[in-house]
Amino acid sequence: MKKSVLVIALALGVTGAFAQDLTSKKGEPILPESGDWAISMDATPIFSFVGNAFNGNTGNAAPGVNWLNGNQTIIGKKFIDEKSAYRALVRLAFTNQTYKNMVVDNSIVTAAVFPATDALVQDKLKVRNTTIGLGVGKEWRRGKTRLQGYYGADAMIWIASSSNKFEYANTMSATTGSGTTTLPTTTDFSTPLGGGYASSGVPSRTISSKSGMTFGLGVRGFIGAEYFIFPKIAIGAEYGWGLGFQVQGKGKTSTEKQGGSPNQVATIETETAGNSKFGFDTDLNQGTIFGFRGSNTGTGSLRVTFHF
Repeated sequence: MKKSVLVIALALGVTGAFAQDLTSKKGEPILPESGDWAISMDATPIFSFVGNAFNGNTGNAAPGVNWLNGNQTIIGKKFIDEKSAYRALVRLAFTNQTYKNMVVDNSIVTAAVFPATDALVQDKLKVRNTTIGLGVGKEWRRGKTRLQGYYGADAMIWIASSSNKFEYANTMSATTGSGTTTLPTTTDFSTPLGGGYASSGVPSRTISSKSGMTFGLGVRGFIGAEYFIFPKIAIGAEYGWGLGFQVQGKGKTSTEKQGGSPNQVATIETETAGNSKFGFDTDLNQGTIFGFRGSNTGTGSLRVTFHF
């Protein structure tokens, strides 16, 4: 009997020695629990900071798996139990930028005499972009130690649009005369210069442009692994494979132009063709398919996840 008790005690001792303690010294659970929420973010800046903190080289490169940083997507989770969770993917982007440039005022007939300079007026370009991406999914987890594997699927939908509006200070006229010209000095906002943009007299110029609305759908399977370095804080990598469909409607461009006989100024509207994409591929190439990704050079994602 004593021998049996000794053998059992020895077996329990060996098992305990090799078992991994899944609580901290303060008794905090290491792994996620039922009801926990989690949020993931790109881990590359963390690796860069840690690497640069230990030497004088500020150019240390982080590991090259980077996805979240490329498309600015937020991923959140809600754990149903210790082994499964719902996922939510969100990207909401709205930008409204204004670019300005000074050009010669064509309405001033008399040239400035040194040391005075020519009178200037201001051109503007207003650029608006909208991107909305939403996704839901579910993941299942495996593993009883700090190292956890997981897999699952996501479904995604995205919408995007953009527009440009130009405001020119110099008026385009059907005739050239005192203070009028058929070739108004106009900013070329596609050619940056030091402190401004190139400008010249032009016979035609874009007044506005608007892309067609982009709409897309996608589904994606994924697999990944995480290691919990601290209680409820994990470093992991994820890769996926899926299919997507995206369609973009027709766009419209308005151009101010002078011509005809007799010469006149008119605004001409033209349509730009739409397009569609469909594909089935890994995350490495889905950037060309999934507008949700926001990049044509997508890769897997190295991420840090916080659970709370």
